[in-house]
Formats: sequence, C-alpha cells, structure tokens
Amino acid sequence: GFTFFLCVCLVFSPQSPVVQIGSNLTAICMINNTTEVTADDLYWKLSEIIPKEHYIKINSSALNVTVTIRSEKSEWLFCSCKTESHYVVLNRGKFTHGIWLRKGYRPEKPKNLSCIAVQESDTISSNIKCQWEAVGHQTEAVPTNYTLDKIYTASILGPVNKTTVDLNLFPHHMELEIWVVAQNELGKEESEHLIKLANCFVKTKPPSVAVISEAVFPTSLVMSWNSSIDKSYLETIYEIRFCPLGSQKWFYVPLADTSRYIQSFRLQNLQPDTVYVTQVRCKYNNNNKHCGYWSDWSSNVTERTPEDLPKSKPDVWIITSEEGLNKRQIEFICKDPEFSNGRIRRFNIMIEKQKDSIRNGTWEIIPVNRSLTDGSSSKKQITPLKTITLDDEESVTVYVTAINSVGASPQAKLIISRKTREPPAVEKTEVQSHNGQLFLSWKPPNRTVSEYVVEWVSDGERNWQRENGKTNYTAIKGDLKQFVQYRISVYPIYGKLVGKPVLERAYFEQGVPSQGPIVNLSGDPGCYTAKLEWDEIPLIKRRGFITNYTIYYRSGTETRGITVPANTTSYILTSLSRNTKYDIWIKASTIRGSVNGSNHSFTTLKYAPGEIEGIVVGVSLGFLFVVLMTMLLCFCKKDVIKDNFWPQIPNPGDSTIGNWSPDYPLKAEAPRENCLSGISVLNVDVCDAKCVFEEDKASLPLKKDKYLSEEHSSGIGGSSCMSSPRQSVSDSDEGGDMADTTASTIQYSSVVASSGYKGQNPSSLPQQSIFSRSESTQPLLDCEENHDTMVQEGSRQCFLRQPCFTHNAGNENATDSNDFNPLEMEQQEVLDFCPLEEDTEHTAPADCQSDDWIPAPVSSYMPQLGGYRPQ
Repeated sequence: GFTFFLCVCLVFSPQSPVVQIGSNLTAICMINNTTEVTADDLYWKLSEIIPKEHYIKINSSALNVTVTIRSEKSEWLFCSCKTESHYVVLNRGKFTHGIWLRKGYRPEKPKNLSCIAVQESDTISSNIKCQWEAVGHQTEAVPTNYTLDKIYTASILGPVNKTTVDLNLFPHHMELEIWVVAQNELGKEESEHLIKLANCFVKTKPPSVAVISEAVFPTSLVMSWNSSIDKSYLETIYEIRFCPLGSQKWFYVPLADTSRYIQSFRLQNLQPDTVYVTQVRCKYNNNNKHCGYWSDWSSNVTERTPEDLPKSKPDVWIITSEEGLNKRQIEFICKDPEFSNGRIRRFNIMIEKQKDSIRNGTWEIIPVNRSLTDGSSSKKQITPLKTITLDDEESVTVYVTAINSVGASPQAKLIISRKTREPPAVEKTEVQSHNGQLFLSWKPPNRTVSEYVVEWVSDGERNWQRENGKTNYTAIKGDLKQFVQYRISVYPIYGKLVGKPVLERAYFEQGVPSQGPIVNLSGDPGCYTAKLEWDEIPLIKRRGFITNYTIYYRSGTETRGITVPANTTSYILTSLSRNTKYDIWIKASTIRGSVNGSNHSFTTLKYAPGEIEGIVVGVSLGFLFVVLMTMLLCFCKKDVIKDNFWPQIPNPGDSTIGNWSPDYPLKAEAPRENCLSGISVLNVDVCDAKCVFEEDKASLPLKKDKYLSEEHSSGIGGSSCMSSPRQSVSDSDEGGDMADTTASTIQYSSVVASSGYKGQNPSSLPQQSIFSRSESTQPLLDCEENHDTMVQEGSRQCFLRQPCFTHNAGNENATDSNDFNPLEMEQQEVLDFCPLEEDTEHTAPADCQSDDWIPAPVSSYMPQLGGYRPQ
C-alpha cells in the first residue's frame, strides 16, 4: 500500500508507484495542519469515484481505500475533499492530491530456449543465434528486459524473441552454458540453462553426393559423398533417403547402418530399370541424439538402375464391340508388366481358337516404338496388340509375353468365351465419391472368382486395374479428373475366363454445366401451343449428372417455369395466347448448380392452320345454304311472287265484244289477213258523225289541256296491252264523278269516228263509227260506265288504246297525205287500239301485221278514222 498526506501548507508529489495488473492496491489519505475538513469529507477517485464500501476510516484525519487494478492503461488515483466552505474553495489545490499509477505484469520464465551455430565456408561461424518464447504479457509502461548469458541484454516486446551473440571464435570441443533472464520493475525470471558441448550447437552444410549404377547389379545403386567440414573440427554421421522418380513416398536407410563416419553406401533391393532420386544429410556424431542439428538434405541426385528380366506378366485386356449380325470385334490391348525391369521393346501374341485341345495358333510379334522414358510413365502406356472378328459361337484363348533388352516376361493368358455361354456378372454395383476418391462396390456372383477387372473410360481414355477375387470393394487408383464422366465396368474373371461386365456411370466430382441446352421449335407454333426440342448438353460440357430441366417462357413481364425430368428432350407448351411473342430458354441443373441456355423467340399464330379456310368454307356454305333456300322458297312461292310483282292482266284479245248501244247494231265482217281478229265495228251515219265532230270541235279548247296532261295510252295494256285503265275525257264537269269505278267485271268499249289521218283522204263512201267492247276485269272507263248518257249527249267520245289500231273498212285504199292540219295534230290523242276476238266486222288491212301496229294519234272530233301508219 501507499500513504500520502493532504496538507494545507505544502504541496508535494510522491514518486509514482508501479502496480501489478490484477493485484489489490491500498492507499491512505491523511489530513495535516487543518481543522477545516475531516476524514468524513474525503473521497477517492480512480477513473470514476470509488464507492464508499471500499473505504476504511482510520481516524478523523485518515481514510484508507483498497482497489483492484484491472486495466492496463496507466492513470491517476485522486484523494479529494467534498466540503464547499469558503476556505476550501479558495484553496482547492491544497485539498486534492493524486498519485500516477504505472501498471504492468510480472515477468514469467522464458521457454524453449535454443541456440545454433551454422557453418560458413569451411568453418563454423562465431555468431551463435538463440531464440526463446516469452511467456506472459507486458505493457509499454513496464517493459520486460531479457539478458542472455549475462553478456547481451535486449528489451523486446512480443511473445517470441531471438538474438545473435558474437563469440569471436567458435569454441569447438568446449562446454557452453546458456540461459535467458526476463526482468522488469516487478521482478525477474530465468529460463532453463542449456549446458552442452559447443559442437552440439553446430549445423553443418549438407554433403556433396554422387550415385553410380552397375550393370551386373540391376537391383542396386552405389552412393558416395564428401563431408562439408573437416573431421578435425567435428565428426559427422549421415542419413540417406531415396524414392522412384515421380513418387512422393521416401524410403529411409536405417540410422544403424550409417551411424558412423562413412563416405559411401550401396542401395539394394531396388527395381531394375527404374530411376531413383537420392539425398543425404549429416550432423555432429554424438551418442546423445539430442546433440547437434541435422544439416539440410543434399541436392537431388538421380540414377537409373540397370535392366533385368521382366518379373511379372503383361497386363492384357480386351475391347469388345458388335460387328454385324452374330459377330463381335475383339481388340487386344496390353500394359507393360508391373515389374518390367526394363524398356519393353516388343510383345509376342498368340491367338488360339478353341476347337480342339491342340494348339493351332502361331506367335506374332508386335513391335513397340517407344522412346526411352522412365519406368513409371512406361507402366501407364497402353499398347494395342491385335484386332480380330469372332462369331458369337466362337471362343479364343490369347497368350501374350513382353520382351525387353534382357529377355521375355512370364506368359499372360486370357480366355474369351462364347457369347451365349459367358459366365455371370456381378450384382448391385454402386459408385460413390468420398474424400477425394471414387469408390466402387458390388455383390459377388455365386461362383468362385479368381479376380476382378475394374475398367473406367472417359473421353477416349481407357484404364483398368485388377482386384483380388475375395474383395467386393475398391477405390479407383487412376488419375481421375474433375467434372468428367467415367463409364466404370466390373468384369469377374473365372480362372482366365472373362465374365459379363456391369456398367456404371459416375463423376469423380460434379460441377455446374458449362453450357446450357439450346432450344428450338419443332415445326411452326400454333395459336395456343408450341412444341420445343433441345439437344442434350455435350458430355464434356455437362460436368455432372443432369437432375432436371426447367423451361422458362416469358411474354411481356410475366415469366413462367416448368420443370421436366432429365431424360426429356422435347415438350409441348400449352395454354399460350394467340398472336403473342414469347421468349423461351431452358435451365439445366446438377447437384452443384444450374445454368441457363440460349434464348429463343417465337410468336404464336393469330389464326390456327385451316382456321381461315374453315371460316371461309363455313361462310360460303352458309351463303350457299341461304341462296339455295331462297331459290327453293322462290320456286315454291313463284305464283305469289308473280302476282305481287307482275300482276296478271287479261288479254283483251280473249274478251267478247257486246253491243251496249241499240242504235248501232254490229255488222259482221270477215277478218282480214295479217290483222288481229275480234274487232267489232259499229257504223255511224255521216250526219251523226258530223254532229259529234262539231260538238267535239267546240269543246276542243277545254279538253286539249286535259288530253295533253294524260298519258297517251288507254287502260288496256299501253304498248303491250297491259296499261292500267284511264278515265275518258268529256267536255262536261262530270268527269270527276265518273272516275270512281268499281272492282266488278266491267265491259270496256270504244267508239271512234272514221276520218282521215295526217292528210289522208278518206273514201267518199259513207263511213261508219267503230264500236268495240270487251269483257274484262279492269275498271271501266268513265265513258263506258255511262255509255247511255254518252250516246244521248252525242258529244262524248271514249277511246280505247290498244297495241295497234284499225281503220274503217271503207278506207282500205286510203293513203298518207301531207295536207294534215298541224292544229288537228296537236288536238289528237294517241290511241292504242287492239282488235278483239269477237269483232269480226272490222279487221286490219291485209298488209297490216299485228307486230307493225303502233300507237297513232286519233282526233276526238274526227268523224271517221281511216288509214294506218306502219312502224
């Protein structure tokens, strides 16, 4: 603990103490020469105010505190007064006192002290290097100093320390004692003392080595070396190791064979014609194995052992493939013997067909053109021997020997049985990858197996290994590659007879495919479907077993996915939208990950194939059906349609003419040639005709306008005898009342006076008026309805227009005249007059054809109608 005083008259700073981290610190604060404060007015503060439970009041002027030092950072410990009297406030510095605490750790005993003196040129260096492990912690405020052998002192921060001591001259054959002292303000510790001969601290250079081979000793090599330091300084022992070139496994010569000062050694029981790597190292020869340091290994020295007779058989194997119907192709291949003891220069092969017990084959030499290589590489080479074709019912035996420069190897034998009598295969094979190796297991068959051949093939590379017939589990010993698929087969060998194989596929290590499948459309897309096809990823880029494919297709922002099995290479997308563009791609997945293939775009059809044709055919059939139905309807309703659109008009030529005036009896007249029959002619006296003419002439101005406003065709047919009936015109005002006709059967009639036409001169013979009447269902003309009145008045004329007209019989010889008055022509009305069948008195002239008759103007006031004008 520490004690310091609080004084009102003297301010002092006691020397700062060093405290050990983790220990308890006790401090006492005392009050001198004042009564302003007491121990009750004091408090302690470290990084913060210390709680009162850590205080101990010694008396009214002394206060004790005990705290545990935990942090490594140095800091102040204050004792202050909390009274706020005027005197204390004015003398604050006299009522506060502090101490600076430097924190650190006590040094611990250094461990693992070691020292070494290395060889420089031909002698040992005078500098000795020592290193040790500094145990424990230290701080910057309280560092630890290390002293080596009381000669060299170093202050180092850190858990590992080393230094070099210059001895000026290395003391061979002398004893050295070396230790390390760790010391700081909190204490000191010493390491274990190293007490050894100086040579025990020496590490020499490796010796220089030479190796030679002797032809008479194909299984040995002779090694020799020179020590790197003179024997007078120190005597050394040696250690030897060797291995075949390319191997990572070293073979060590026992130290008992080299635990003395020697400079040569013979390696024995080596493989002939094998390159070996040799190394040697040395150290100070002392019975104490912990004395001295081994030098580094010498540089690699290689040498090949001489050749010898091959000690093992060549490893012969077959490659079988189908060759046509009931035939197979057998290729014999061979590895060099495991102990070829030299470079194989040729193989001898003999193939015998097993037809009888007598050998019928001959030896054939297969030369090997192989450059001089090391034994390890030559063992990996496979030599094709011969290819033959066998029937399925044939069996052969093959014998192979390997020849090197010394002689021939033992004979290898293999039997190829008939295909129909091949021995049984193994069962339940399984391949697993574990801890960087590929393991294969199987269930043995029910027969005794002498050995198994495990074959693996990938990318055209083939290799195999043989396993004991009692095992059912092995690891592939070849140099397998990642992401490469291997086809692994297990062949049971019964004696020398090859059994049926069982094939498995496996990966030493799987990865993500390096390429995705390329998708294409099969044919054209439809409206709602599209058939996709893709090829399998090439085996070299598959890098693992495909677990599944995921088909993605996107239209706009919507993406959908469909997962299909790994053995699928086509798929039909359904429920698509018509006339829509889709982007598709396929993701291939393995147990290690997935990769997307390339994108492909297509657009679905707006109309399905044949849809437009179907619509056209449907519409055409519908239209044809409507047309047929319309035609059928028209055919069935032709009478109704005819009555509605073309009403039937009676032929006036078929009507009968009756006399409706007793004053004008009908006179029969023989029908004329080329004229229509059925015309009745009524003769009228000349005087009567003149009266009528005069009356009509007087009323001409009144009728002219009315005549001109009406059609120039009568109610019977117009130009085709089908005109609708019209009303006669009279000079009286009663015409309007007479226009109302009835729908009953009315007799039509017409009275026409004979007269010249267009200047024709009528005959001097008395002319008679023509009266025609027909039985018709057409409405009566006004004059016909009131024919009695018309006759009585004598001034009304009624004209019936027919397709042709007649003239008076007495005017047959009348001719056209040019003195026809134009005024009279304006007052004329076209009359279509057709003769009726019943009228036999008046007929057309002989030169009048019924087809030539045309409408002609007839004057309403002309007493007679004479002549005609042909068309």
